[in-house]
Amino acid sequence: MDFSVVNWLAVIGAAVVAWLFGAAWYMSLSKPWLKAAKLDPATMKRSAVPFVVSFIAELIMALVLTLVVGAITGGEPNLIAGLLFGFVLWLGFIATTLTVNHRYEGFGWALTLIDAGHWLGVTLIIGAIIGWFGAPAAPAG
Repeated sequence: MDFSVVNWLAVIGAAVVAWLFGAAWYMSLSKPWLKAAKLDPATMKRSAVPFVVSFIAELIMALVLTLVVGAITGGEPNLIAGLLFGFVLWLGFIATTLTVNHRYEGFGWALTLIDAGHWLGVTLIIGAIIGWFGAPAAPAG
């Protein structure tokens, strides 16, 4: 793996923006999501752990997407490549995994659509930011 293609500022920025998107997404869809997930807010335990875990996961996703886009573009990520590979990775791994898991867990399609929509937004945001920032600047020498 070639970590020289990693623009760390882009990775951190992408994770922050993706995390904020998730907060807005689930705040706006909280009632249908709670119903689809069969959760009762009155009995839910409040904890910061899921928020921390989701941010760490988005950092990892941004790093991995950077490595994939960097490898495929020869170390020259761009906006189109970031969006394309964000979508392809979402379709190939996230959407399929959520669909299978939710069917086994007995959840309806509403939960799958809400969650998959969130992760589509996350992967597109991460891909766009990674592509927009491009490769890290070469050291002056």
